[in-house]
Amino acid sequence: QVQLVESGGGLAQPGGSLRLSCTVSGFTLDSYTIGWFRQAPGKEREGVSCISASNSRTFYSNSVKGRFTISRDDAKNVVYLQMDSLRPEDTGVYFCAANGHCQPAPSGSYYYTEFPSWGQGTQVTVSS
Repeated sequence: QVQLVESGGGLAQPGGSLRLSCTVSGFTLDSYTIGWFRQAPGKEREGVSCISASNSRTFYSNSVKGRFTISRDDAKNVVYLQMDSLRPEDTGVYFCAANGHCQPAPSGSYYYTEFPSWGQGTQVTVSS
């Protein structure tokens, strides 16, 4: 059974940092593309970052590029999202998801397909 559990959310000040973790079970991490998504109050869910299964290629939305870093530790079955230079607009519930597909977009961001497996999410609040 595929399971994903997010952790590491919390309250951060503007300009601060948080590191989110997505711990997976029920599959080998290097066989699935993993995406991070977020949903702010009253807004639609949006893709934030993605790391591909085959070659660990990474993708970022333009709103977080240069501030967030996605990585994975296959031995620990964990995908990380290091978030630096946080802004109030980064506030939201962050989810990780598995087994979708990501590819680059002309805008510099990326496209993604449906991800069938999701975690429960972790709250990130950026406020002074």
